Amino acid sequence: MLTFSGRSAPFCDGISRRNAIQIGSLGMAGFGGLGLDRVLRARNTQPIASRKNTSVIFIELAGGPTQFETYDPKPHAPKEYRGAFGTVQTSLPGVIFSEWMPRQAKLADKLAIVRSIHHPSNSHDPSSHLTQTGYYKRGPKGGINQMPAFGCVVAKVRGPNAPTLPPYVAVPRIMRNGGPAHLGKSFNPFETVTDPSKKGFKVQNLALNKTLNRQRLSDRKSLLGALDAQRRLADLQGASEAVDDFTYQAFDLITGDAARVAFDIDAEPDSIRDAYGRTSNGQSLLLARRLVEHGVTCVTVRVTGWDDHSKIADRLKTKAPSYDQGAAALVSDLHDRGLADDVLVVSMGEFGRTPRVNKNAGRDHWGAVMSVMLSGGGLQTGVLGASNSRGEVPAANAYRPENVLAMIYRHLGIDPGMTFDDFSGRPRHLLERRELIKELV
Repeated sequence: MLTFSGRSAPFCDGISRRNAIQIGSLGMAGFGGLGLDRVLRARNTQPIASRKNTSVIFIELAGGPTQFETYDPKPHAPKEYRGAFGTVQTSLPGVIFSEWMPRQAKLADKLAIVRSIHHPSNSHDPSSHLTQTGYYKRGPKGGINQMPAFGCVVAKVRGPNAPTLPPYVAVPRIMRNGGPAHLGKSFNPFETVTDPSKKGFKVQNLALNKTLNRQRLSDRKSLLGALDAQRRLADLQGASEAVDDFTYQAFDLITGDAARVAFDIDAEPDSIRDAYGRTSNGQSLLLARRLVEHGVTCVTVRVTGWDDHSKIADRLKTKAPSYDQGAAALVSDLHDRGLADDVLVVSMGEFGRTPRVNKNAGRDHWGAVMSVMLSGGGLQTGVLGASNSRGEVPAANAYRPENVLAMIYRHLGIDPGMTFDDFSGRPRHLLERRELIKELV
């Protein structure tokens, strides 16, 4: 089955994108952005990195969250800068968050807040490409990745922590620039697609089609023949290259139980589900915890709607409470389960918002300074860096998004100086800027 679907991106640049071509085999539902054969390819890849069972949960605050109304309020700035909202005292003496982040404020001693991340772009697409790959996207807005996203690198270099799970999962959809570029389609993420907060949530492509049985799947010759037929239909933009000898082994993933167990969010106690919040954001973050606990190496979670050009107060009501509750529950849950050192949580958008509230009671794009939340991964905790008194630029410990990516690669044992050939055959480093955020180490 070939699935083509499109949706408009919820950003002011008006870019819409087509979902990645999804190819299922033998009548199975499409396996998101990652075919079953691609899981095997990733599983079979000889790792270049350390194989400790470390993992990353990356929360993409898509659209660019306001630093003022999250982690870096400015209560003493003029009203047109500080905005209309109050602050809340955190568990760290003298440290305050916005009143919209009360749950995370209570466990700020388990967080690392970097208030001094910056870069010079104020455009969604190149900026999200930077935060997810370490490189700006060049040329017209939109289009596929020009460099591989960190999750695709993880899929190629590390693979999964458990052999029958995908290495890179996107909940519910791939990030705006979460694709593999020259690494190849085999390292696209598995997309859950549906909302885990919905009753009866299931990842449909983990079950056999009713017309199939294990005996039919064990007939490798028939399997290859059917896949070859589909490959002729799916020979678009190199998609057929993902169908190869690894496909012969794909059936062990859908006839086994490991993946279905990992994605079975209904197995979580009601008390845990309630702690995260029965919202799309909350349950997506719970599913992310469940996935890394079972052996997925990298999970990205899209928390959308942060492009607040107008009526920021009304817009914050729709996402800030569920994000705050879900993020706080995730951090607490990882600590309670003894997973905090093994799992690194990173929460960030593509840029911050303008210091001055605009005429429409909103804030516009502002790459000059942004706040990033990290937790776990054995990092030092507390607030690092600062913006100036009006939240305009870094005033201390300035870092860039590439430094955050370097921290992710460090945690996973991946050398950001390693190279892979791009489409022209030129070797390209994972990161050109590879310095760590040294105060967190």
